[in-house]
Amino acid sequence: MKIDISKEWLKASMDDLKLISKIIDLADLSHMVAFHAQQSVEKSLKALIEYKQLKVPRQHDLLKLQEMTREYLKLNNDDLLDTLNEIYINSRYPSEFGLLPCGKPTLEDAKVFYDFAMMVFDKVCDLLGVNKESLK
Repeated sequence: MKIDISKEWLKASMDDLKLISKIIDLADLSHMVAFHAQQSVEKSLKALIEYKQLKVPRQHDLLKLQEMTREYLKLNNDDLLDTLNEIYINSRYPSEFGLLPCGKPTLEDAKVFYDFAMMVFDKVCDLLGVNKESLK
């Protein structure tokens, strides 16, 4: 059943959010908050894609995933999705780990990313009728 696979995506998204909650106030780990926020958003969107019985792509571009889900979920924040994409890609190269055009994310940036990831997660849970407690 598709909801079971969707719930697995949401559990994985929740794991990223749990990790973020433990490091959100550590300035030296703001880039890790950004990375896991990207991962959480990606997994939440893939949960929705799975639930709608679309083929889940083996790629990580949040803008493309948002385009696939726009009919069901309007995030209206392509700039933030693009920023999270950049951080995800740059994190794969040690010399650029977690960098934004103006440097490493600030704690304020990290909190914006976390809040956004949490909002996407909550909206997808609501759309799928998934009780977050059932994901623990």
